[in-house]
Amino acid sequence: MNSINDLFQMVLTQLEGSFPKTTINAWFSDAEAVRLDGNSFVLMAANQFKKEVIESRFTTALETALTDLLGEQITLTVLDGEHMQTEPAEDIQSSTPDGEYTFQNFIVGPSNKLAHAAAMAVANNPAHDYNPLFIYGQSGLGKTHLLHAIGNVVHTSHPDYRIIYIKGEDFTNELITAIQEGQGQIHFFRNKYRQADLLLIDDIQFIAGKERTQEEFFHTFNALYEAGRQIVLTSDRPPKEMNTLEDRMKTRFEWGLLADIQPPDYETRMAIIQAKAKKLGIDIPGEVMRCIAENLQSNVRQLEGTIKKIKAINQLSGEEVTISMAHEVIEEVKSIQPGLHPTPPMILQAVSNFYSVPVEHILSDRRSKDTVQPRQMAMYLVRKLTNYSLPDTGKVFHRDHTTVMHACDKIDRERKNNAELEDIIKTLIENIQNL
Repeated sequence: MNSINDLFQMVLTQLEGSFPKTTINAWFSDAEAVRLDGNSFVLMAANQFKKEVIESRFTTALETALTDLLGEQITLTVLDGEHMQTEPAEDIQSSTPDGEYTFQNFIVGPSNKLAHAAAMAVANNPAHDYNPLFIYGQSGLGKTHLLHAIGNVVHTSHPDYRIIYIKGEDFTNELITAIQEGQGQIHFFRNKYRQADLLLIDDIQFIAGKERTQEEFFHTFNALYEAGRQIVLTSDRPPKEMNTLEDRMKTRFEWGLLADIQPPDYETRMAIIQAKAKKLGIDIPGEVMRCIAENLQSNVRQLEGTIKKIKAINQLSGEEVTISMAHEVIEEVKSIQPGLHPTPPMILQAVSNFYSVPVEHILSDRRSKDTVQPRQMAMYLVRKLTNYSLPDTGKVFHRDHTTVMHACDKIDRERKNNAELEDIIKTLIENIQNL
C-alpha cells in the first residue's frame, strides 16, 4: 500500500462486509486517516458527534480490519476535527526572532499612522472594531511588520489562541496539495484555517483570479467572521483594484477597515535611520544619515539594509563612515533589488518572460498579434517605470517617438475598461519590482 489513505480505503472496503455502503459513507466520507503511530491508528472525524458514533459503533470492526490487514494488533484512536487544536501554518513567535517585529520598533509617520493605529487596536482587542483589517501598500513599507506585531501581542495576551500566519501564495499551494492528496486532506486543510482564532494572511492579492482558492477562502472567511475570529489581510493594492477578485470577496474585505501605507516622508525616513543605527550601536554622522534619506525614498527595507551594510564595513575594515561610503553602499543595496529602479533591459526581460516571447522578437519588426501587444506593453512600462523620454524610449525599441506615444496611449485607454489588462499591468510591475 502507498499511503495511510490507501490503508484507510482498504479498511472501509473490508467494512462493507458488515455494514451497508450507505452507512459507511454517512459516517466516514469526511473522516481522515491521520497517521499510523506504532500500533495505534489515528482517525479524525469531522465533528464531536461523528467521533462518538464511530467510537461506539465501529471501533471493534475497524480494529479487526486493521489487524487483519497489517498482521498485528492495532488499536483505534479517534480525534474530533471540529475542536482539534491544529498546527498553525507558521508559528508567529518562531517566525519573529528576537522580537524583531514589534509595535515598539515600528517607526510611525504620516504615511503609516492609520495602519499602525488600526493594527494596535486589533492586537489589543481582536475581532472587536476592525474585522477584517485590510492593510495595503507597496512592497517594503512595513505591512508584514504590522502583521507579526499583531501576532506577537495576541500571543502574549491570549497564549491559548490558535494563530496562523501565511502568505497568500502558500495558502494556494497548500490547497493544491490538499486537492492532489484527496478528500481527507481537503477536510484537514479546511479545519486548519477555519479553527483559527487569529488569521493573518500576507499578500492576499495572490488569490485573485484563482477560482478554487477564492471559493475556499470565501467559506473560510465566513466561518471565522461568523465565529467572531479576527482576520487581518495585507495586499499591494486595495480590494477594488483587484479586478480578477470576485465581487463577493471584495465586499467582505471592505466590511472592516481599509488602511493604506504610503512611502515614508523625509522626516520618517530619518527617524527610521536613527532608530536602526541606535539599535545596531553604530554612530552615523548627520550628513551621512541625510544622504541615505535623500537617496532611498520608497522602501523601508532598503534603509535598514543600508545601515546594516555600513555597520559591517565599519566594523570589519575600520573604515570611517562617510558620505562616499554611504553612496557606495546605497548603490549596492539598490542592485540587490534592482526592480525598484528598473532599466529598459530588465523591463523587456520581464515582459518577455510573462508573454513567452523572445526579447529579439519584441524589438523586431514583426507585426503578429503575439508580438505587438508585448511590444506595446514594454514601451508603456519603460515610460511608466523609468525616466526615459519618448525619444529615449523610441531608441530602445528602434522606433520613433510617435510610435511610443501611440503604444502608451493605447494601453492607457484599454486598461480603463479591461480588467484583465489592468491585472496584467499590475502583475508585470510587481514582477519587475521583485527582481
